[in-house]
Amino acid sequence: MPSSLHSVNPPSRTVASVSRRRLLGGVAVGAAGLALGGRVFGSGIASASPGGSIGAQTYDAVVVGGGLSGLAAAKTIAEGGRSVLVLEARERAGGRVHNISTPKLGVTLDAGAEFIGPTQTHIAALAKEYGVASLPTYNAGDSIYWNSGRRATMPSALGLPIDPASPEAALALSQLELEPLLGFPVGEPWKHRDAAYLDSVTWQQWLESRTMSPTARMLLSLASSAALSVEAHELSALYFFNYVASAGDEANPGSLIRLLSTAGGAQERLFVGGAALIPLRIANELGERVVYNAPVRSIGWTDEVATVESDAGTVRAKKVVVAMSPAISGGIDYRQRLTSARVGLHAGYRMGAISKFAAVYREPFWRAKGLSGQVIGNGDPIDVCFENYAEGNHVLMGFISADSMRRLDQASEEQITAECTQNFVDYFGPEANDHVDHGIFKWDLEPWSQGGPVAVSRPGTLTRYGTALRAPVGPVHWAGTETSDYWTGYMDGAVRSGQRAAKEVLDAR
Repeated sequence: MPSSLHSVNPPSRTVASVSRRRLLGGVAVGAAGLALGGRVFGSGIASASPGGSIGAQTYDAVVVGGGLSGLAAAKTIAEGGRSVLVLEARERAGGRVHNISTPKLGVTLDAGAEFIGPTQTHIAALAKEYGVASLPTYNAGDSIYWNSGRRATMPSALGLPIDPASPEAALALSQLELEPLLGFPVGEPWKHRDAAYLDSVTWQQWLESRTMSPTARMLLSLASSAALSVEAHELSALYFFNYVASAGDEANPGSLIRLLSTAGGAQERLFVGGAALIPLRIANELGERVVYNAPVRSIGWTDEVATVESDAGTVRAKKVVVAMSPAISGGIDYRQRLTSARVGLHAGYRMGAISKFAAVYREPFWRAKGLSGQVIGNGDPIDVCFENYAEGNHVLMGFISADSMRRLDQASEEQITAECTQNFVDYFGPEANDHVDHGIFKWDLEPWSQGGPVAVSRPGTLTRYGTALRAPVGPVHWAGTETSDYWTGYMDGAVRSGQRAAKEVLDAR
């Protein structure tokens, strides 16, 4: 485990080993192999045991990866009346959507994805279906804008992190909304009218080619680290514009305002009990269809059948859905050669670098100061902060991203806690020293994610190889939030991608 925290409700070999305290509402988990439609919700533990059992049958589909996209794919395939098996490398479901508990008080925290906002209808539908409620992210009072040691406040109702002392920043943001995003081909950025140019430069180079103040340029550079956990020089400008354009749906164009805002934006609400309840409950319902501790090592195929070799055994299937980031799905040995475009795609993507630090307080002292608990800026290590809700406790959660995260990858928990607490003191005052518990999760050191929150592409990748992002290769189909058209990098994008890949499987003859 990459931190001192313990996973909340990790899958267990027998349901009886789950403590009564962890059972939600005192409801016990039903029998293994629970049929879809007959729901029993307990701790969120999938009823299949780690390692599971893989039968000799040939499945209609095998899904590689039990994250939100893989589970959405498996659920859709099962509901379509087809046989399906999910092979998950970890001992838990959820992938980059994961709950952890603090070491002292056992407070449940979102270690990974947590927010939901307008136009994210696919994850919202699953939350409703599985009885996971949400509540508004606290957004009253002033938010903090931090620029190289200078602290400024701005009304949280503004929606965008605009330095009140820098009108140029507002102008730069307006220009960003109006230029390449106009008529953007969402999900197919290689079709953009200026794709060749935008994919030949980094996001930083694009910014440097524009006439704007240093403050405005810093703010727009921050958009990549805050949202993607990479520095502006690490990703293609075309990728970034597609990412912004994807922050909407078929009826609502994506925008930077929706991407970065709280009220009316991607951070508008969070899930009660943690976002991981959604994938855990899907896995619980799929039952023995989910096998844990089963990293897939190779995939081969003939005209008739695919063979998937995992640490839990070998299984045969008519179709395979690889529900993994393109930055890491290339680690599988594909016995039949992938297309050159797919190989180039794997090489051209990289994961962001991210960790989350959360401090638990008895009282929300920042509210008494008229502060929302939200921060954005170039602080180190925490550059973005929100107030979180956790079982009646008051929490400040900060993101550690990009270069700051890489600097701290091998740092001790004590060092990270000290540096992050000092950030909170700088932002909110000396009362921030008085947290009663805390949590840390380093996604960079999580072997089956290798970072987060999303994989980004280097210059030249999308225009050369982008068409391979969703194109099947033989019986192999591709899912994962990176393959979504809308809300790539978010839970909604993960669900969309899984449902799309499942439809491909169901529609195949």
